[in-house]
Amino acid sequence: MLDKLRAVFARARPPEAATDEDRAIELIERGNALEQLGQLKPALEQYEAALALAAQLPRAHLNRGNVLLALGDAPGALAAYETALALDPRYVGGHFNRGNACLHLGRLEEALAAYGRAAGIDPAFADAHVATGYVLDELGRSREAADAYRKALVLRPDYAAVHSNLGAALKNAGMFDEAVHSHRRAVELDPTLALAHYNLGNALRDVGRFDEAEASLRQALALQPDHLEARSSLLFCHNYRNKYAPEQLLDEARAYGSVVARQARRYTAWQGTPDPDRCLRVGLVSGDLRKHPVGYFLESVVSALASTQADRIQLIAYATAKCDDSVAHHLKACCQAWHDVHPSTTDEQLAARIHADRVDILVDLSGHTGHNRLPTFAWKPSPVQVSWLGYFATTGVAEIDYLVGDAWTLPASEDRHFTETLWRLPETRLCFTEPQPSPPVGDLPALAEGAVTFGCFNNLSKVNADVVALWARVLQAVPSSRLLLKSPQLQDEQVRAGIVAGFAAHRIPAERLVLEGLSSRDDYLATYGRVDVCLDPFPFTGGTTTAESLWMGVPVVTLAGKSFLSRQGVGLLMNIGLADWIAADANRYVRLAATQVQDLARLAQLRSTLRPRMSASPIMDAPRFALHFEAALRGMWRAWCETGGGHKAKGLQSADAPAGATPG
Repeated sequence: MLDKLRAVFARARPPEAATDEDRAIELIERGNALEQLGQLKPALEQYEAALALAAQLPRAHLNRGNVLLALGDAPGALAAYETALALDPRYVGGHFNRGNACLHLGRLEEALAAYGRAAGIDPAFADAHVATGYVLDELGRSREAADAYRKALVLRPDYAAVHSNLGAALKNAGMFDEAVHSHRRAVELDPTLALAHYNLGNALRDVGRFDEAEASLRQALALQPDHLEARSSLLFCHNYRNKYAPEQLLDEARAYGSVVARQARRYTAWQGTPDPDRCLRVGLVSGDLRKHPVGYFLESVVSALASTQADRIQLIAYATAKCDDSVAHHLKACCQAWHDVHPSTTDEQLAARIHADRVDILVDLSGHTGHNRLPTFAWKPSPVQVSWLGYFATTGVAEIDYLVGDAWTLPASEDRHFTETLWRLPETRLCFTEPQPSPPVGDLPALAEGAVTFGCFNNLSKVNADVVALWARVLQAVPSSRLLLKSPQLQDEQVRAGIVAGFAAHRIPAERLVLEGLSSRDDYLATYGRVDVCLDPFPFTGGTTTAESLWMGVPVVTLAGKSFLSRQGVGLLMNIGLADWIAADANRYVRLAATQVQDLARLAQLRSTLRPRMSASPIMDAPRFALHFEAALRGMWRAWCETGGGHKAKGLQSADAPAGATPG
């Protein structure tokens, strides 16, 4: 590369007769060579020198914009591209790169229009179709995104990365089987592409093929050991089954933490004064500050904090994905500040922003789920860092000090399975927001149908082979009963066929199954009106679905596991006073399900009282929860102040669970 640079410089000695434009072109060539070497600021100097000689050259403005974009100055880059386009309105590269700058600025519709203009001028420009597909998928127009990717593949059939992008769009469009095929094609075309193995692993996980998913994710890591998304996805994949001992899972989480720690430069000083009683600046980091389970559990809490504890807590949100719906708008109104974090924002840049914002306590709401920014936490931009709400295991990130739970979901035996110190809230770690609007609770459907309908609306990935086997036993124990499953994956014909085959292996015919796909939240909630009793999957039990089920008057049979992940149902049912719906083992799970539907009059009475019980319970008492949550944050902050900063205070917890916690 240095030889190439020397050669360019040797050529860049124009004869005396050369025009300013000739000299400018030579400077542009020098800039290109420097840019290829990663010397961005010297390259920028060459482009600006070229523009001083010949400001009419669109290419010089374009190249200057490219360097500015690489240096993080997206507004400056956008201005440079627009100048290039003013000089040459049909400059394909100008339109395409203008789209890139708009994308960095989060102006997705403008980016889409710019890519469309580039493709319109040059229909054979494959990358313009690829970029169009990416933006369409980000905008939730996944079927259109798939069409754009297909246009690119007509031009470049062997473009492995685009096959993988197509698979992602197909998955988002609910075409799960086709998504797997697209990702497999990407792997066939380029077995060395870690991204393709990673995406294939995610697609296989979504359809419940966990052994294959894990193999693909581990192959991605073999090719690219620092592929943090693959490490996160592998950890998340482990949640769906009981394959590994807790100690093994902890080791894998720590391995992730070691990688992010090596890539970070940890802050050791912060601007906020260590006053234990002052108003705290609390940062919330998540891509799910919207209509999403995290949003549904966060909305009422944030509202209560903003209205009753505004003099003690100021909230600052860092939205790591597009959050622009009614829930997001409500959350935004409750925050002191709101920052949209573009995916191109580096961990260093985000950490610097959080540090500059003087955040005292930084809260991760994602764990190893989508759009997480756990690597940012390894920079320790805030003196106290906490994991809460969005994940059900340890993050493995040593710089996260605490994990918030409760005594129902986190028994003392679990402490050793976390890198974080466990901080238990007095009653519940979850506070559910009343859905708006909410369909009314209907009559017990079994009274009119003459047969019991069991249901489960959890993500189908949770319905593993052991779950199918146990649910088949429930259906056999209650003759003529049916099972209604509702999940996005069930839009796919091949996925439905797999579920039917799984139950058929346990002598449950297809006519006893009702399989439904994605719908609006209003329709989704109304569907509970056709269900008598819900069955909780395991080991990945329901959280949002259980709260929604109880709100709609439908009790839930849950299996009490030992881990945080497998005790979400226990926490919710104990807080609403339904201990008799918790099973200690698989046999009792079957007996509970069968026994609870024998007395339909009693079940109908319970159905009519569940919504009022939910409303009166700790699960939906947002002001009360906000007091507990603020006390926890205050306790963490005081512990940090007492140590002089930088050290965890081990073993700080609230009171143990009340009596009566033994499941039936």
